[in-house]
Amino acid sequence: MSEKIKPIIEKSWGEILVDEFESNYFKQLKSFLIEEKAKYTIYPQGSQIFSAFNQTPFDKVKVVIIGQDPYHEENQANGLCFSVSDGIKKPPSLLNIFKELKTDLGYNIPENGNLEKWANQGVLLLNATLTVRAQHAGSHQNKGWETFTDAVIKVLSLKKEGLVFILWGNYAQAKQKLINTSIHFVLKAVHPSPLSAYNGFFGCKHFSKTNEILIKQGKQPIDWRLA
Repeated sequence: MSEKIKPIIEKSWGEILVDEFESNYFKQLKSFLIEEKAKYTIYPQGSQIFSAFNQTPFDKVKVVIIGQDPYHEENQANGLCFSVSDGIKKPPSLLNIFKELKTDLGYNIPENGNLEKWANQGVLLLNATLTVRAQHAGSHQNKGWETFTDAVIKVLSLKKEGLVFILWGNYAQAKQKLINTSIHFVLKAVHPSPLSAYNGFFGCKHFSKTNEILIKQGKQPIDWRLA
């Protein structure tokens, strides 16, 4: 396996997901990625494919936000769903997330769209598909990533308690079937895309609701401020 495709993942996640990495579907996925990388540019760069896991170790996870695909424009994707790399213009959905954050908690919209600060506090920013071909949205769907990330959601549901799963849009909400809702909390709203945000994303107050849930469990709330 090419070193450029070899998983670079935090130790606790590597141990928990070892069966996935050794599975036939993941070997096929690796072969696909090697072929893709030989022909095309792939985002995010190899060292950032597992950034969501590296920034948020398993024992630190308190909140899970589920996205669909990495951004496919140059320099945007950094391995965290909805997040962009430093100095990159905020995509419309991310800008709407920040607008709701301002309405909900009063925090100013940040200049930077990098969500690493959230990840470092225990917010797992998980895309269902972890890579994409440059300029081709959805190009790495149905190649094995969804099987892998579904396994991640299942193991979180099984091995942890009291997580807050934030599901924006129909795609993310379809993952609720993987979550034991008797021991975890699920917050749902439409996607923050400009096409749907005014139909129920704005006003969802998921940031304050998440912190209320965490505080009731005796957990440290998330400092959502980025500005």
